[in-house]
Amino acid sequence: MRTVIQWILSLLFIIQMYLMMVLMALYFTPLTLFGRHWAFKAVHTYCRWVRWSADKMVGLKSEIRGEVPTGEAIIASKHQSFFDIIMIVSVVPEPKFIMKKEILWTPIVGYYGKALGCIPVDRGKRGVAIKKMVADVKSGASAFGQLIIFPQGTRVAAGAHKKYKIGTGVLYKETERPCVPAATNVGVFWPRHGIMRRPGLAVVEFMPAITPGLEMADFMVRMERDVEENSDRLMVEAGLSIKDTRDGVSDT
Repeated sequence: MRTVIQWILSLLFIIQMYLMMVLMALYFTPLTLFGRHWAFKAVHTYCRWVRWSADKMVGLKSEIRGEVPTGEAIIASKHQSFFDIIMIVSVVPEPKFIMKKEILWTPIVGYYGKALGCIPVDRGKRGVAIKKMVADVKSGASAFGQLIIFPQGTRVAAGAHKKYKIGTGVLYKETERPCVPAATNVGVFWPRHGIMRRPGLAVVEFMPAITPGLEMADFMVRMERDVEENSDRLMVEAGLSIKDTRDGVSDT
């Protein structure tokens, strides 16, 4: 019975989450015409609402640990569900993403992605987008802000394993910006798919920044270690047995 009630509450939470997205878009979108800072205000307000309503409706509290990056930096984050995006965007001042070009055509999300200065990427042409972004930053045509990237390229189930892609290393090398690894356990409570949202404490933890200057191979090893080992620690803290989930399991 308790599980059924939690599922119903989760469904109601999801419905209101998207309803609030529409209502806030109706309010903030005209204001974004007067300045980009309104786009940041909009996404901050929405993400904080989702965190607050998740606590009140389904018992999912959320906590940010570590030093929040506020200067120009790459944030290399573990990505387990929509909620880790919500948590990161709720606290960093100028978030932007390298995102699939198709998202530009998604109502509301596409508009705000463009307003924030996110970098749309054609599938298989990430290298071209990175070169353009670096050129725009160096010419002063684009602000860097906090560029959020998911080194594994997709959402990965809590406890599962997926190979890290080289793109984060290329960004680190080409932009000469510090990289802040970010670990999380959100997938334990808010999975990639399905309705159920479980009560508990979801955590995103920012690790110490990796300063520019490392060779790419050394950077990739350190970044993956910082993200994976600390995500494992947070998931164990949340009650997940990492060994049990990884025995014979791979996220594809």
